[in-house]
Amino acid sequence: MNTPLAELMRPASLDDYIGQEHLTGKNTVLRKAIESGNIPSMIFWGPPGVGKTSMAFIISKTLKRPFYTLSAISSGVKDVRSVIEIASSAEVPPLLFIDEIHRFNKSQQDSLLGAVEKGVVVLIGATTENPSFEVISPLLSRCQVYILKGLDESHLKTLLEKARKKMEEILSLKIIINEYEAFLRVSGGDARKLLN
Repeated sequence: MNTPLAELMRPASLDDYIGQEHLTGKNTVLRKAIESGNIPSMIFWGPPGVGKTSMAFIISKTLKRPFYTLSAISSGVKDVRSVIEIASSAEVPPLLFIDEIHRFNKSQQDSLLGAVEKGVVVLIGATTENPSFEVISPLLSRCQVYILKGLDESHLKTLLEKARKKMEEILSLKIIINEYEAFLRVSGGDARKLLN
């Protein structure tokens, strides 16, 4: 098995998503927007391993829209412009997911402005840093900011139990977890760390 367990366990729908009930629960603003298909550009802000990337994938899957993903660590203005050029001829605005958006410099963020403002793309940014300090004001004013919280013990236990069952299925053997508390302590509320 070459795929990391955290990737195998990535939820495919809002109903599979664990945690962030303030965003994914019934009648919440984000859930209603996703279900209506009318989503604004947005930025997910929260600690590592709480579901920012998973939420972006769920939105793209639910809306069945073209989905482009860039990492601010390895992408530049040229990559952004390339996606915007492709998006400008699309029938519906594609989703552009930028992981670590706080690492984009001012000119890289500026390159997104026109496309976000005109609705050529729907931007979904993910950041572990406060976007008020790391994202330029003109871009921030065109996005909804959703705060994701660290996962609590019940979320982590649910996730660990789902992962145990998945691994039993894949490996065709019985798995017993004796040290739940150690797993939870080491993870620090980070689902990726817990699973890996």
